[in-house]
Amino acid sequence: MTTTIARPDKIASLPAPKRILMGPGPSDIHPRVLAALGQPVIGHLDPACVAMMDDLKRLLRYAFQTNNELTFAVSGPGSVGMETCFVNLVEPGNKVIVCRNGVFGGRMIENVQRAGGTAVVVEDTWGEPVDPQKVEDALKQNPDAKLVAFVHAETSTGAQSDAAAIAAVAEKHGCLVIADTVTSLGGTKVLLDQWGIDATYSGSQKCLSCTPGLSPVSFSARAVERIKARKTKVQSWFMDLNLVLEYWGGAAKRTYHHTAPVNSLFALHESLVMLAEEGLEKAWARHRNNHLALKAGFEAMGLKFVVREEARLPQLNAIYVPEGVADAEVRTRLLTEYNLEIGAGLGPLAGKVWRFGLMGYSSRPENVMLCLSALESVLASSGYALKAGAAEAAAKQAYTASGVVAA
Repeated sequence: MTTTIARPDKIASLPAPKRILMGPGPSDIHPRVLAALGQPVIGHLDPACVAMMDDLKRLLRYAFQTNNELTFAVSGPGSVGMETCFVNLVEPGNKVIVCRNGVFGGRMIENVQRAGGTAVVVEDTWGEPVDPQKVEDALKQNPDAKLVAFVHAETSTGAQSDAAAIAAVAEKHGCLVIADTVTSLGGTKVLLDQWGIDATYSGSQKCLSCTPGLSPVSFSARAVERIKARKTKVQSWFMDLNLVLEYWGGAAKRTYHHTAPVNSLFALHESLVMLAEEGLEKAWARHRNNHLALKAGFEAMGLKFVVREEARLPQLNAIYVPEGVADAEVRTRLLTEYNLEIGAGLGPLAGKVWRFGLMGYSSRPENVMLCLSALESVLASSGYALKAGAAEAAAKQAYTASGVVAA
């Protein structure tokens, strides 16, 4: 029997709505990056593409502050970068200390288990940073552990953990370290070599303000040694670094591995060129100054942060939803009335918090001022008591103190 599928009709080309992205990612993309994305397609083994990939590795080493030779962009989102780290470094039977203080530490646990390892979980309250002493205690109780894994910037809460302290504890016990830097890279300090991080993964769509779909990764010489000395095959063909090395390596002739997303790589290249032009220290300061202005505005409205000040990420601000205010209604109104996207809470924080991103190109004074004005208007019409104009005034005062001209 032959079945004919009817041709779909009344489906037109779809223009994307213009949004202001102030959620947990993706972030707004700079016009220069969009232009790079729209360049003509070339082959992934074209000499021009190979040259771009070499530049990209150097730019990523700068962003990560590392001399790691094996630093490149995985063809896939941050989740694929995460799996790349775990499937290569965890062998069946390995014991891994995994720190969980939010959603993404939980994903690390899942990766360890799927790779055949045993996860020893160090738990911290959501909104709190990882406690290095708990890591120390877990390593003393598990001297056969091979790895320590933690989230540097927990996107579900906005908490930043002390990467240097955690890595130092791991080093003392002879463990390699995997760090999730998805939300931190480009927005706050990431110092792989100085901290002693052996493997990390990030995302193109957060503070790098590129299109989603690429995951910058970096592996230390110790990590590469561990991978080459594996007793078992890496369980993923696509993510096996022994194979990928021959594609992203520095050899004059590269071995075909997969068809890389060339245009996305050109876009990431441009975003990293812009980061280098601005300078890491200035990029970190920009995110910090915009955070301080947003914070001043929130406090003027009586809103409370989930994370205590000393552990707070500047680029991801988690705020408790005020009592009596409908979480989803406020987010919907911000989107439909102001084209402003913010994020909802995850896991046990679902319905209880809003997550405001200040990442990459989204981290601008005009976005901060619009966000505060829009949120104040929506909250006031929802019956929440506040002083009109106080949030914007507080933000402007914070900008003046930082030497930044507010929008």
